[in-house]
This record gives sequence, C-alpha cells and structure tokens, in this order.
Amino acid sequence: MRPLNLILNLVWLVVSGFWLALGYALAGVVMFVLIITIPFGVASFRLAGFVLWPFGRTIVRKDGAGAPSLIGNVLWFLLAGLWIAIAHVVAGVALCLTIIGIPFGWANLKLAAVALAPLGKDIVSSDEMRLS
Repeated sequence: MRPLNLILNLVWLVVSGFWLALGYALAGVVMFVLIITIPFGVASFRLAGFVLWPFGRTIVRKDGAGAPSLIGNVLWFLLAGLWIAIAHVVAGVALCLTIIGIPFGWANLKLAAVALAPLGKDIVSSDEMRLS
C-alpha cells in the first residue's frame, strides 16, 4: 500500500468511513434477518469493508453479471440502497464545504452511485486495475 493511500484511508476512517460502514453493516444485519435477502446482506458487508478502507481500491463491473444482478439491484435500491446513497450524498456535501474535505466528499459522491446498485460489481486493488 502506498503511503498516501494509508494517510487518506486513516483520515477517511475518522471523517466518514466508520459511520458509513456502520450503516452498511446495519443494512447487512437486517438483510440476514429477512433470510430471503441474504445475498443483499453479503453485498452490504462487502461494501462495508470497502467503505472502511476505500483508497487504493476500486469497483469494477463483473463479467457476466446480467439479469439477476439487475433484478437484485432494483430490490436493493428499494430496500436499502436509496437510504445509504442519501447518507453518502449528505456526507459528501458536508465534507466538500472545507478545502481539506473535498477529496473525501468526492469519494462519498462516487460511493453514492455504488450504493444504489452494488450487485454485479467487484472490488479490486487500484494496482490490479492499472495492470489490465
């Protein structure tokens, strides 16, 4: 891991990562309780880990993610995605009010799009992305 990514991730964790990860974890627990939505719970916990430590990693579309992912994303949007995306937008706008917070606010705004439709996507290292 690059030193800049480490610093960005530590600041991110303090300013918004911890609280947003708690939101994803809470959504994951609710999804596991409902049993039929366990795949959404798995996606939620995966995103919680990403939101805790996002710098140095990126999200890419999975090959072969088709109609099941689309249907799942529509259900996810209705059950949890909209509320988590709103949390990302609110945190992003608040962070953009300061000069130092702009990179973190921008990261939150990018994560809002992921929060709306996380199924059919994979989390990879940014270094892997550059190699392909």
